[in-house]
Amino acid sequence: MKIIPLKEGNFSTSKNKNFTLLTEENIHTAKGIKMSVTPYLITTEKDVILLDAGIGWKNESGKTVISELMEEENIAPEKVTKILLSHLHKDHIETTVTRTGENFKATFPNAEIFIQKRELEYAMNNRDSHSFDFDTLEKLISLDNIVWMDEDGGSITDEIYFEVAGGHTPFMQVFWIKDGEETVFYGADDLPQESYLKYHLAYKSDFDGRKAMELRLKWQKEAIENHWKILLYHDLDKAILQFKK
Repeated sequence: MKIIPLKEGNFSTSKNKNFTLLTEENIHTAKGIKMSVTPYLITTEKDVILLDAGIGWKNESGKTVISELMEEENIAPEKVTKILLSHLHKDHIETTVTRTGENFKATFPNAEIFIQKRELEYAMNNRDSHSFDFDTLEKLISLDNIVWMDEDGGSITDEIYFEVAGGHTPFMQVFWIKDGEETVFYGADDLPQESYLKYHLAYKSDFDGRKAMELRLKWQKEAIENHWKILLYHDLDKAILQFKK
């Protein structure tokens, strides 16, 4: 198994969930919450898996950062076989869709896209939320190869496992990918930064902050016992965390 962080950058976010790239010039003056946006590409013998899909940040050439990082790894979009979406906030779904003028297409045309059906229902019932980009979301759910999930947990393949954890959003999913003796855990926005394990807090930005806090305590214990690699989607400095036995 190979883990490839596709870090789009470090950003500050406003109350309206607008993202501003942090640079040397503005890092000390930027207002709002500071976080990275780091989707992950994981290659196994059977699959090329994308864990969440970022905000589609583009560099000066107009190409997305994710596409450039994949080119560096010599992985074409057509090689991605599965996209696992933890939840549908706009900073987790944008690069599933590529806009071509007034039209659009799937960025990863051969990938199955796994979406929790109840999470979509929650999003559609919260049209006033700045956390969602409904233009992108409606394009996403019209794509071919959507796999609608409605169970609370189980296996996608003999390597990929999921659980509807809730916490950050009511039906947010977390994932385990196992290959031989190696286990990767992705807690998405229930466990987005290493600091969330140092300070046991219930965050008001979560739908159920207390549940998310309790889950982090549980996962930390299991990660230590089972030597998981934890993927940190929003950590400014660290993409992968692993505890020593």
